[in-house]
Amino acid sequence: MPSPVKLFAALSRLPLGRELFTRGVCRTAPYFGSIRPLVTDLRLGRCEASLRKRRSVQNHIGTVHAIAMCNLCELVGGLLIEATLPKALRWIPKGMTVRYLKKAATDLHAVLEWTPAFADDFRGDVVLPVQVLDSAGIVVMEADITMYVSPRR
Repeated sequence: MPSPVKLFAALSRLPLGRELFTRGVCRTAPYFGSIRPLVTDLRLGRCEASLRKRRSVQNHIGTVHAIAMCNLCELVGGLLIEATLPKALRWIPKGMTVRYLKKAATDLHAVLEWTPAFADDFRGDVVLPVQVLDSAGIVVMEADITMYVSPRR
């Protein structure tokens, strides 16, 4: 199976390639499809994805629901760690700490920049810092996603 970074790079060159890549991700992990995200960048050290503000992701006050934003954060975190870890290691989400900074009243864009180095026998927690920005570039939420990393059996 090709690495997520290579697959994203290859598909991104095609018309609707990013949409096709994102559909594949949502097929693998179906809950991500509930927010209808779009992966806009995936390379070593960086992942970005967006979601459109629409009724199905809104809360009772008409802003993007907190859990929809958490879902977007976990998407970029999972993609980046999957693309970054050596094949000898595996990961699983362990927790997420979030800070809601502003109302999320527009389309949103999540960004994660992270460049680790791992030995094949690494075991422990890794914290991935994700920012969610509105269409004006204002950070509306920050999330620290804790992933537990360990050797594959």
